[in-house]
Amino acid sequence: MADTKEKMPLVRQIFTIPNMMGYFRIILIPFIVWRYLTAETIVDYRVAALIIGVSGITDFLDGFIARKLNMVTELGKALDPIADKLTQGAIVLSLSFRFKWMIPLVVLFVIKEGFMGIMGIIFLKKGMMLDGAKWFGKVCTAVLYVVMFILILFPEIPIAAANSMIIVCIALMLLSFGMYIPVFYKMWKEVH
Repeated sequence: MADTKEKMPLVRQIFTIPNMMGYFRIILIPFIVWRYLTAETIVDYRVAALIIGVSGITDFLDGFIARKLNMVTELGKALDPIADKLTQGAIVLSLSFRFKWMIPLVVLFVIKEGFMGIMGIIFLKKGMMLDGAKWFGKVCTAVLYVVMFILILFPEIPIAAANSMIIVCIALMLLSFGMYIPVFYKMWKEVH
């Protein structure tokens, strides 16, 4: 089965249903940012939240379809996390214009994802790849998405509640970052 995936022509890899969903999620990013940053009414915020919801559903479906229909590709393995991180980064940055506690989260996000990206490139050059997101990374991402969705869906949320949720995200991101370091260290020892 792995042989058929490797022999799939590049054109077919580019245009698989899951990869098309990944491209679609990237295309949605400017619409999410624009709708949120220009929002003037509750309906505008709800539309931004709806677009995020569509992006999230598409994110779930692309992985599900890739596995069920045997459409897992190397391109898709790279595209999915890129679409995730671009979406998360754009939303966190957009929210930082309204919620001051988002600024440390933006900084931490850039540091963590920069570290993950650099390590990913280093190991890719050595023929290794992180075998998917770890459970702690998935929990961090899920909580981040839920918090971002709530903050956009309910723009009149009390600032204390918003700050509490953002602080939880910061704590989980620090924990996830800290737990990824030994994973990469172990990979490093395997190649050296």
